[in-house]
Amino acid sequence: MKDFNRTNLSFSLCGLNCGLCPMRLSGHCPGCGGGAGNQSCAIAKCSLQHDKVEYCFLCPDYPCRRYEGTEEYDSFITHQRQLRDIKRAQGMGIEAYNKEQARKAQILQTLLSDYNEGRRKTFYCVAINLLSLQDIENAMKQAAENSSFSSLTIKEKAENIASIFQHYAAKQGIGLKLRKKKRARMSRGN
Repeated sequence: MKDFNRTNLSFSLCGLNCGLCPMRLSGHCPGCGGGAGNQSCAIAKCSLQHDKVEYCFLCPDYPCRRYEGTEEYDSFITHQRQLRDIKRAQGMGIEAYNKEQARKAQILQTLLSDYNEGRRKTFYCVAINLLSLQDIENAMKQAAENSSFSSLTIKEKAENIASIFQHYAAKQGIGLKLRKKKRARMSRGN
């Protein structure tokens, strides 16, 4: 979108963790306001109409109707914690929040380079996005402390770390899957 640029490309205007997104990691999206990408974003257009606020929570109209139902379904990135992440960033300050997200992104890069058999990218992105940094670090430590872990195949390592993440997620009542909106099926007679 013309004239829509941002300095923080890891945490979006609307509260998504772009730095933990599989589309961004694959180079298909530069992040919110990072250049060519999602040119039709209604929230970016809204920002331009509201003095180019860097984060929606800085807008005097926040929260607005655009946030109704945002956490109901996911796109290529999880929206499950979008409003809570905004509140967390507001509460702890954007600099501290970005620092925490940078650590999560670092762990995500390790998972993708060392524990991905080619089928876990979305799972890791969702897990890193939804779990607390402490749970993520504990999971990584637990995997590293497994004496046989270094001798496992990449597939076995991926299964092992996924199982550990699932354990931490279950304790928090978190599902580590994207929640896609079901599409209405058309009957053949239509």
